[in-house]
Amino acid sequence: MGESTVITGDEGQSEDPVGSSVDDPTQVRSPRRQPLPGSLPKPVEEDPTAPARLERLLASAGYVQADQDVAFLNQYETRGLRLQLDYLKAELLLEEHGIEHSIVVFGSTRIPEAKTARMRLEQARTALAGDPTNAELRRRVAIAERVEAKSAYYDVAREFARLVGHASAQNNARIVVMTGGGPGLMEAANRGAYDAGAKSVGLNISLPHPQFPNPYVTPELCFKFHYFALRKLHFLLRAKALVAFPGGYGTFDELFETLTLIQTRTIEPMPVVLVGEGYWRRAVDFDFLSDEGVIDAEDRELFFFADTAEQIWEGILGWYRTSGTPLLTPT
Repeated sequence: MGESTVITGDEGQSEDPVGSSVDDPTQVRSPRRQPLPGSLPKPVEEDPTAPARLERLLASAGYVQADQDVAFLNQYETRGLRLQLDYLKAELLLEEHGIEHSIVVFGSTRIPEAKTARMRLEQARTALAGDPTNAELRRRVAIAERVEAKSAYYDVAREFARLVGHASAQNNARIVVMTGGGPGLMEAANRGAYDAGAKSVGLNISLPHPQFPNPYVTPELCFKFHYFALRKLHFLLRAKALVAFPGGYGTFDELFETLTLIQTRTIEPMPVVLVGEGYWRRAVDFDFLSDEGVIDAEDRELFFFADTAEQIWEGILGWYRTSGTPLLTPT
């Protein structure tokens, strides 16, 4: 007698008294024999001005249901709700598709596949040939030459993701390649998974300029985030390894955030692979940081270098074998 129960029309089922029963507007309910007051507009014969008044009411911003009011949801004060939604949509879809673990791949969006890099280099050389004293054109040719040399990493990323896709399928493991969903080396990773017939995830971000996800992400697993923070969260929630190819600010951001979280044991250690030893040793002098005392000697051991797809994959598998928790455990 001390507890109350709300009874619905379906015998034996309880219902949230605040009205969760109408969360699904498509649900068909039995009609009433007698319409309730308010179910029909006020008749014009009762007040000729009523239809116009009602039209203004229905068009007013205040009458838009809160969860359907985009202007309301985009206010500063509703940022907390947007943060929750940014997290929850991707989380529910990843769960729905059985994605338990991921290998995160980052790298430059500016490093394309070899044929594209060669084409851009030829274009730069042609422009320089028409104005050989132009210093800016010479600089563009030099950069195009270096990008063309690094385009070999596109094939490495593609082959690595293909290895992950094949191994996951053979072991019935729910592990996928996850990238930022953009072009360049992230495209290569999604493409390699696509080649293997495996799912892959792309976490795009809303930016002030137009952008498109690469076409090789699994459509149901291609997400667009509003907040970088929530995107970062999803990169690491299921991560079993981070593979960083040569890249710029975005790649450095994700790499050093992950290294910091591992260093502080905010997250459990995982293999972090820097692909392209020559690039990374010049881009960041880790030994200098250690010698200067701004990182500990053991922090230098939080990552390892690799140059081929096989080295990356075997290095990750070996890391887990050494830790006593094999990465691929058949289900």
